[in-house]
Amino acid sequence: MKKILIAGCLIISASLVRAQQKQGQVTYERTSQLQISFQGMPGGMEQQMPKTRTDKFELTFGNNQSLWKQGEQETDDDGPSFGGEGVQIRMVVAGANDVLYTNLETGKKVEKRELFEKSFIIDDTISTLKWKMTGETKTILGLPCMKATASNIRKRTLMNMDNGKIERKEVEDTANIVAWFTSSIPVSVGPAEYQGQLPGLILEMDIKDGTQVFKATAISEKADLAIIKEPAGKKHYTPEEFRAEREKMMKEMEQNNQGGGHRVIRMN
Repeated sequence: MKKILIAGCLIISASLVRAQQKQGQVTYERTSQLQISFQGMPGGMEQQMPKTRTDKFELTFGNNQSLWKQGEQETDDDGPSFGGEGVQIRMVVAGANDVLYTNLETGKKVEKRELFEKSFIIDDTISTLKWKMTGETKTILGLPCMKATASNIRKRTLMNMDNGKIERKEVEDTANIVAWFTSSIPVSVGPAEYQGQLPGLILEMDIKDGTQVFKATAISEKADLAIIKEPAGKKHYTPEEFRAEREKMMKEMEQNNQGGGHRVIRMN
C-alpha cells in the first residue's frame, strides 16, 4: 500500500511539473494529400504523381509568443518532379525561410513568405475558431490529451491541369478540424496558423478528413527563445494584398512559360 501511495505521488508530481511548463519546442510531421487533377495529359502523369507528401516543422514557444517554421527535412529535394512527352512538372514546398510569428498576448501574427525568390511580410491577427469539446481522451507522447472539434471556412486554391495548362480557381471551403490538446502544457499554441486556439498545446490535428494531418513527434522543455521574434521587412502586406500579389506573380510565370514544357506547383 505504501508503494502504491509513493507511485501515485510521483505521478501527480510529474503532472504538476509539466503543468508549469510555459516554454519549449515541438517537432511535428505534416502529411498532406496531393489533390491535383490532370486532364488530357500524356505519359500517364496522373499515375506518376505521388498521393501524399510528409514534411517536418518546428514550433518554439515561450513568453506568450510562438514561432512556427520548417524543420530539417530528410532529403534536400524541394519536391517530386515528373512528366512526359515534353511536359515537366516540379512541385516545391514552402520556403525553408518561411516563418509564422504569433504574439498570444496582443493577438498579432506576422508571417514571412517566400514566393519565386521574393519575400513578403504579412500582418494579420489571430482568428479563434469555435471549438467543441467531445469528452474523448487519449495519450500522446506520454501526455493526457482531450479531443476538440471545429469548422473553419477559408479560401483555398483548386488546381487543374488541362492539356499542359495549369488552371487555378480560388474557392471558399469548409474544413472540419479535429484537434487533440494537452492541458498538461497550458500554453495556447499548436501547428501552423492554429495558435491561440485551445487551453493547451495541440499535439495532433486532422484537417478535412485527413487532407492534412499534423502529429507531434517530440517535445523538449528547452527552447532558444531568442529565435522567437517578429520577421522584419520594408514593406508589409495584408493577407488580401498578398493573395492578389501571389495571383499576379503566378499569372506572369504562366505567361512566361507559354510554349515551354516546364510547370511549377507550390505547396504551402
